[in-house]
Amino acid sequence: MNFKKFIKVAVCCMMAAAVAVMAGCGGSEKKAEAPKKVLKVGMECAYAPYNWSQTNADGGAVKIAGSSEYAYGYDVIIAKKLADSMGAELEVHKIEWDGLPPAVVSGKIDAAIAGMSITSKRKETVDFTKPYYYANVVALVKKGTPQAEAKSVADLKGSVATSQLNTIWYDQIDQVPDVKKLPAIDTVPGMIVALKSGKCNLIVTDIPTAKAAAFANPELAMIEFPEDKGFKTSREDVEIGIAVKKGNKELLDAMDKVLGGMTEADFNKIMDEAIQKQPLAK
Repeated sequence: MNFKKFIKVAVCCMMAAAVAVMAGCGGSEKKAEAPKKVLKVGMECAYAPYNWSQTNADGGAVKIAGSSEYAYGYDVIIAKKLADSMGAELEVHKIEWDGLPPAVVSGKIDAAIAGMSITSKRKETVDFTKPYYYANVVALVKKGTPQAEAKSVADLKGSVATSQLNTIWYDQIDQVPDVKKLPAIDTVPGMIVALKSGKCNLIVTDIPTAKAAAFANPELAMIEFPEDKGFKTSREDVEIGIAVKKGNKELLDAMDKVLGGMTEADFNKIMDEAIQKQPLAK
């Protein structure tokens, strides 16, 4: 090989090597990862066993946005299942009960998962998923009182009663004969305090709330009447759903796909677990 030919070969080899190095560098560059989807869910974080707040992540609790506390309970367990199915990160927002529907409408949160009954009135402003729980209405009373001996709603005659603000339970107090109906109370803990302190002698609520209260407070008792002697409810009164912004069909369909694959027995099992894990039960 003469000298000129040698130079040409050497130059070609150097160019080929440079191209290979450049190609190698290009291949090592990582493509920018798309940000993970976030599912923003609102709840009171004070409505055991549906949801509550605690100081740590024990049991799988989720950090509350903008807070040092964590949220857990039935609603959080369901929310985690939904977020996982969508490949999304769950973000829990603590919002007062009255503020939940407006937060959905404004887009502050994607969904309210908060033990909310699917009522016609609420459906005027938000859309609902399929039910994620079925909650019959019952009486919560103190043991050793005349109310604790009641065998029907009629036997609760003359009771001093209340329930939570803006719930179907508060409206159903009117079914008690000669009832003295007190103003509604903002939170479930507030209702329990009113009952334990003697401010009232009857709380009208749903099974999970009453069962959880009785589980955590031995002096309280839940009374579930036979169907023909209990509180008269419609289907929408006992069906609990997830509220999403009107027209958000993509989110609604994604959630319904998961909920549609679960049975009422599945829901009850998760709820029983939540009742036993609530902070006051420990």
